[in-house]
Amino acid sequence: MKRGLAIIVAVFMLIGLLAGCSGEQKADAEKTKDGKVVVDFWTFWGSETRRPIIEKIIDDYNNSQDKVFVKHTFLPWGDIWTKNLASVAAGNPADVIINDINTVAQRAENKQVEDLSQYIDDSFKQKFYPHLWDTVEYDGKSYAVPFNTDTRLLFYNKTAFKEAGLDPEKPPATWAELEEYAKKLDVKDGDRYERVGFYPLWGSVGASSWMTNADSGKGFIEDGELTINTPKKVEALNWILDWKERLGENTVQAFQAEFGSEQANPFIAGKVAMWVDVGTFYTQLRDYGQDVDFGVAPIPANEEGSGNWAEGGGFVVEIPKGAKHPEEAMDFIKYLTDVEAQKYWSVKNYDNVANIEAAEAALNELEGPDKMVYEASVKNLDQTKMFPVPVEYPDYHSRLNPHIDNALLGKTSPEKALEEAEEDIEKMKK
Repeated sequence: MKRGLAIIVAVFMLIGLLAGCSGEQKADAEKTKDGKVVVDFWTFWGSETRRPIIEKIIDDYNNSQDKVFVKHTFLPWGDIWTKNLASVAAGNPADVIINDINTVAQRAENKQVEDLSQYIDDSFKQKFYPHLWDTVEYDGKSYAVPFNTDTRLLFYNKTAFKEAGLDPEKPPATWAELEEYAKKLDVKDGDRYERVGFYPLWGSVGASSWMTNADSGKGFIEDGELTINTPKKVEALNWILDWKERLGENTVQAFQAEFGSEQANPFIAGKVAMWVDVGTFYTQLRDYGQDVDFGVAPIPANEEGSGNWAEGGGFVVEIPKGAKHPEEAMDFIKYLTDVEAQKYWSVKNYDNVANIEAAEAALNELEGPDKMVYEASVKNLDQTKMFPVPVEYPDYHSRLNPHIDNALLGKTSPEKALEEAEEDIEKMKK
């Protein structure tokens, strides 16, 4: 998701001016033979898991009414957003698109997305988790509707816990316990690791997540102020380096070289005992790790009482600027984000949907491990922080990440890296 975020923001800088000046070219609505308005819906959901689910929702909508026909267009991850902004600049965009949740304000500022305020009232907004709705508001107007989000959980191997003499019903609650458990879960043959208890940069998690967790949930920009060079974020980077030093660079690289997806995933293969990932990681466990006895828990707190903070991302549904059929597009968006469609998406994907009622309804339909994972992810939203990119600091990630990488590669100290990062980003303020 962060790679996608970087792509999106970078393209803003290249296409924003063209999009703002392209005008709003209108054309007669394309229609089917039976007179339905064709709404072109762009997504990047082309996998064996997600494509059938979204297409079932689209079919249900198409069969539910006789005025609109939604046509699904799949575009690969990354490509979808560059093509979207190019089509906006050319005045010929899709009618509806799935886009990144943390960059809505950027697109609103650059006039690349339609204002949806005329279609939305307070009762509609109240259907969604407030922290998600906040991401679609810019300058007092609504520019998208939240679709889904994510949060990070600790998946742990209960069989490995038993082998190591650990209670499989008591996962680590703090960073200190995480370190203690990991050492007990390591399995070595001489100097060679056969199983690694834990490594903080494996899974769907990065250094920024640990820095947020350590700093009581604070991101890098809070209320317009830079919060990059803080003692807790420095501590987090030093902590990650300590893990690398303990395991050794050769071990880290050797394990990473074997990483793959699905059944080759190191947690599923039993080569890593604890693993941080989003809730939808469960679909891999369900399909390829049926023999893995696992549990889920919040990411351990930096210290007792400091909070199990996790970073969140996700996606929104929006109408690109200049779309030809905004009213029909909005009708589909309301269906896509209502209870029935959202519940179906969550039950099939174990994904955190944005509609509150749908999320709660999904819990009532799931059982066993399915329910365990989904319930944990829904509960974890209380300690999940969203970090929309401020318009004052567009593309700040591209300036921040190289400094963090230099610290992790040992080219500079964490203290120096974050000091220079904050100075560098302060210069870009619009």
